[in-house]
Amino acid sequence: MAYRRKKELSIRKIREVLRLGLDCDMGNREIARSCVISHSTVGEYLNRARESGLNLEQIEKMDDGDLQRLLKGAVPLADKDARAQPDWSGIHQELKKKGVTLQLLWEEYRETHPGGYQPSRFYELYNRWRKKLHVSLRQTHKAGEKLFVDYAGHTMPVRDRGCEKTKEAQIFVAVLGASNYTYCEATWTQGLPDWINSHVRTFEYFGGAPRIVVPDNLKTGVTKPCWYEPDINPSYHDLAVHYGTAIIPARVRKPKDKAKVEGGVLLAERWILAALRNRSFFSLSELNEAIFQLLERLNHRPFKKLEGSRRSCFDGMERQALLPLPPTRYVFSEWKKAKANIDYHVELKGHYYSVPYALVQETLDMRYTNSTVEIFFRGNRVASHRRSHESGRHTTVEEHMPKSHREYLKWNPSRIIRWAKIAGKSTAEVMESIMASRKHPEQGYRSCMGIMRLGKRYSNERLEAACGRALSIGALSYRSIQSILEKGLDLCPASNPTPNTTVNHENIRGRGYFSTERGE
Repeated sequence: MAYRRKKELSIRKIREVLRLGLDCDMGNREIARSCVISHSTVGEYLNRARESGLNLEQIEKMDDGDLQRLLKGAVPLADKDARAQPDWSGIHQELKKKGVTLQLLWEEYRETHPGGYQPSRFYELYNRWRKKLHVSLRQTHKAGEKLFVDYAGHTMPVRDRGCEKTKEAQIFVAVLGASNYTYCEATWTQGLPDWINSHVRTFEYFGGAPRIVVPDNLKTGVTKPCWYEPDINPSYHDLAVHYGTAIIPARVRKPKDKAKVEGGVLLAERWILAALRNRSFFSLSELNEAIFQLLERLNHRPFKKLEGSRRSCFDGMERQALLPLPPTRYVFSEWKKAKANIDYHVELKGHYYSVPYALVQETLDMRYTNSTVEIFFRGNRVASHRRSHESGRHTTVEEHMPKSHREYLKWNPSRIIRWAKIAGKSTAEVMESIMASRKHPEQGYRSCMGIMRLGKRYSNERLEAACGRALSIGALSYRSIQSILEKGLDLCPASNPTPNTTVNHENIRGRGYFSTERGE
């Protein structure tokens, strides 16, 4: 038997009726006068509550929907809602399959449930169910907290004055979360240098930096996109460190995470790019000048549903909330990995820079700008050089070399001769003659150093005497002088001295070549 429907009461009034009847033990007529309803309605709700077997404490814990279903009038027997309900979740999944339509799924539903819904009602109920799947969160942005950045989908052509060729300029857009204050500019590419420098100019346009920058997952800013832990480009991270901000990319394929800049891009395309569609530009600076004029107009344009404009909101609440800019402007730098070769140098665009020799064969990180090169190992800076663009050349710091290499480089002909003069004049003449007889003086270093070591073994006096005897007989070599010392010939007077030991040959430079005036 179907119950007659009564005028619906608010759930608040129903709960008051139950409280007065079950907890205060008031009569139906008293409750009716208190709640301004008929006493028969009071009796009906109290009877249903008592029939349910629930006490007031249990009823108070029930949500409004469950309580209404328990106490409201019964559903008529032939009510249309008693029809077989389709499996909306299953229908939604089936629609994702190729070729499946809602009409086909309704026909399959009617085959199973002949008394079910008609097509129009079936479609209406499905669309109502589907809309509940996509619930958008209304984000509230604090002043100075977030800046959303992206590139517009449209580009602007820039013509070459000398020919008919055009080049497409990319449009960078940045929007502050709280005030919607917008920045827009044109760059030639979406590459890393343009991406970083656009951020720098954006911060300078705003006069401060936000606490968080929210980019898309484009490869320029995010090296490795990931839902949970995206890998930020090192140069992009350097920018964030310099300005004291954080980079938090939007989730992959979640445009609502950066809805502000999506809207900003749309406005830039409508109010800036569309307005410039019929103009011709012959340089990037000319295009940006036109963009900045329209950008100011956009930021001063009054809101439709709110008071003020983007500029007034920015001046009123967001400008002072931004982080102050650092004293120096960020200088764009790039990073690369390099392996230290056995000569303790790493390569950067054809030039070689030294690192401490202990890092040979280690993988290092290089950060470089137009003027400097910094080299890091496990996060610690181990070398710093002035940038050189000479290909095939080396930049070497002496402290990076092994001690033996440093000592070797200190030797030159003039120093060796000065060192030999400690033993005596004849020893110095022998050194001069040995180096003069070689095609390159360096080829005689080892012989000279060997001769000087003989002085430590036999004394400088005996070495000087041996060198004098070697000059007299023309035996100018390490082995000859060693033999003279071993056999004690330096202790015997020379029998037939030969005063003139000068040898004339086109490949011999002579003693004057190694004079101290040449320097080290």
